[in-house]
Amino acid sequence: MIFLWIYLLLCNSLLFVLMHVDKQKAIKRQWRIPERTLLGLGLIGGGIGGILGMQLFRHKTTKGSFKAFYTLGAAFAIFLVVYFS
Repeated sequence: MIFLWIYLLLCNSLLFVLMHVDKQKAIKRQWRIPERTLLGLGLIGGGIGGILGMQLFRHKTTKGSFKAFYTLGAAFAIFLVVYFS
C-alpha cells in the first residue's frame, strides 16, 4: 500500500510542477511541454495534481480534454486507494 501512495504522490507532484513550468513557458513564448505528456500523466493517476495546477496557475482551464483526462485520472487514483485499502 505504501508503494501506491508513493506512486500517486509522485505522479500528482510531477504533474503539478509540469503545469507550472508549462504555464511559465507559455507566458515567455518558449518551447512547451507536449500536451500528450500532461494528459498521459494525468490519466495514469496524476489527475488531482493536474486539477490543482489548472486552478492555481490558471492554465489549460478552457480545454475540455484536460478537464476530462484529469477527472478520469483523479477517479482512477481514488479507485486504486479504495480498492487496495
